[in-house]
Amino acid sequence: MIEAIVSDFGGVLTLPLNEAFARAHEEIGIPLDALGQAMRHAAETHGEPPIHTLERGQMTDPEFMSMLQASLTQILGRPVDLDGYGERLMGELTANEPLLDYYRSLRERGLRLAICTNNVREWQPRWRTPEIDALFELVVDSGFEGTRKPEPRIYELVLERLALPATACVFVDDLEVNVAGAREAGLHGVHFVDTAQTIAEIDALLAAA
Repeated sequence: MIEAIVSDFGGVLTLPLNEAFARAHEEIGIPLDALGQAMRHAAETHGEPPIHTLERGQMTDPEFMSMLQASLTQILGRPVDLDGYGERLMGELTANEPLLDYYRSLRERGLRLAICTNNVREWQPRWRTPEIDALFELVVDSGFEGTRKPEPRIYELVLERLALPATACVFVDDLEVNVAGAREAGLHGVHFVDTAQTIAEIDALLAAA
């Protein structure tokens, strides 16, 4: 029996992240391809993608931005200022209201709702609104946990805090690698491609349970 839906935040409860990144980078005048190059350059010197370290809460937002800023300055050949980058990006996120409405209907039917997100500790006050906490009984934010999707421990934390077996939970994410990690942990996985497809897949799982 399915008892809970565990949802990603960015790109699932919001409209696509690439759209938010595109708008934010247009505002600050930094090409998105330069961001990709800077991330790869930083990973080479850091030992792993620094966004992973940031999302585990093992690096602060200012430390990450300083590293990224230095890489972008080198790539673009001009000074780059990323002050307020996280706030700007969070400000570009648009809620996926049709999916939120569907989740509300599931809650009215007695299903439990949780969020499991790879995120930045310092950014949580910008996205974790009273509305989020009213709808979702649990938020597992990688920035506070020392682990991130698709690492096994973060799925274990969700299940421990819900006090449910993996087979009682549906996990929804827009990244296939995170869905694969959830399935390896025993949860039912739904890869979010669009809202209608996701709702149909969840409904099918609920009907089959």
